[in-house]
Amino acid sequence: MFNISTKYSQNSDFRAILVNKSSNLANLRSFIDIKSANDLKIKASKNKRGFTFISQIKNSKFKNFYFFNVNEKKADYEFQDLGGLIVSEALLLKKDRIEILFDTLPQKIKNNKKIIQNILIGILSKNYYFNNYKQKDQSKKIISISLVCSNKNIIKQALKYAESINAGVTETRNLVTTPPNILNPINFVNQVKKLKRNGLKIEILDETKLKKLGMNALLGVGQGSSNKSYVAIMKWNGAKKNSKPLGFVGKGVCFDTGGISLKPARFMEEMKYDMAGAGTVVGLMKTLASRKAKVNAVGIIGLVENMPDGNAQRPGDVVKSYSGKSIEIFNTDAEGRLVLADILTYTEKRFKPKFIVNLATLTGAIIVSLGNEYAGLFSNNDQLAERINKVGYKDNEKAWRMPLNKNFDKLIDSQIADVQNINYSGGAGSITAAQFLQRFILKKTPWAHLDIAGMAWTKKVTKTIPLGATGYGVKLLNRLIEEFYE
Repeated sequence: MFNISTKYSQNSDFRAILVNKSSNLANLRSFIDIKSANDLKIKASKNKRGFTFISQIKNSKFKNFYFFNVNEKKADYEFQDLGGLIVSEALLLKKDRIEILFDTLPQKIKNNKKIIQNILIGILSKNYYFNNYKQKDQSKKIISISLVCSNKNIIKQALKYAESINAGVTETRNLVTTPPNILNPINFVNQVKKLKRNGLKIEILDETKLKKLGMNALLGVGQGSSNKSYVAIMKWNGAKKNSKPLGFVGKGVCFDTGGISLKPARFMEEMKYDMAGAGTVVGLMKTLASRKAKVNAVGIIGLVENMPDGNAQRPGDVVKSYSGKSIEIFNTDAEGRLVLADILTYTEKRFKPKFIVNLATLTGAIIVSLGNEYAGLFSNNDQLAERINKVGYKDNEKAWRMPLNKNFDKLIDSQIADVQNINYSGGAGSITAAQFLQRFILKKTPWAHLDIAGMAWTKKVTKTIPLGATGYGVKLLNRLIEEFYE
């Protein structure tokens, strides 16, 4: 897709010229007069959209020159937005080959690897297209991009990093988008196994092992399905052997009917992405391996299917979790927390991580609270919560901290078991779900729960994300690791 060159082509019909108010455009005189170029540079800096363009006819063919303003004071995600904008404008003109000029930037920006890599991340993100099940390839994407810069080395480094981020984001998007009859738990396991080629160590716990371990909360969710349940463990060892790993846990409900507490039929098809938490953990682990992160990390995902059946779990059942705590099931559609309960305790007990971050499309209530702008963030540790909050603004994968409190915790006390799986009296649905999860962190390990129900899928096009799976969380957690733990 990418070609790095020190010279621009004479026949490109979509040329993205990156400029700043300090740019010297003298080297553009072979295809545009300098006065026009400088006028366009000024217009680009004043235009609210951040670009301007001119088209010329040469040999009966349009040559489209787009001037994109690069302001070095912008946030990282805004450079990603710029990359997405370049792709959007090319696709509007039905162009699938573009050329991007970096030498028109002032030296201090052109040599800023961080700016370049974020522009490239945005290009890759916006250029995603999933059409695996169409009879004819109807991809609307750029197939060739020429990156023109005299300093090829800095472009190579920035591109290598951007591609490692995109590898994880694309993996997550592909998993989340795949239909549930294809991505059932065993096929999800098979996808995870493929990551061995990236250098991850993979371990799979099947139902026999899960029963032996006593993961009855997780197994209870899947017992109504003809598809068996699994736990997949991914390990990346990029630091010293004795260095504690970072723990990432994901809810992988490959399809959620609600079980006996059946969901309404309308929009139930969207429940194919109830495994987005697991998808994010897989994508993150792939990115860490792709960029050879200097950290030890473990990703654990619980893979189940929640179906109504003669053998399905019933409201009123009581199960004994891996932790030893008993759980009274009041609603079988509050199933993700049961999956997470077992693997949270298991992760803490077996791997003794520095922290645990779990991700889950856990509650519709979080969308009522935060819409599609923020994930809900719950934590037992102020430092971990503040770090997640801080890095979320850099990649525009934001998380808003919500409260945990002993008075909310009382709402999930059960009459006949240690805990019940919903707040039966109603209210505070996302908070009481988080309180439930917190009960399965037994040794005060720093822990954060990200409720990504409103963030995993988008029904509107954004500057860097097409319709559908967003890949939310991969960039957020990668940056958390990069800035604080490597």
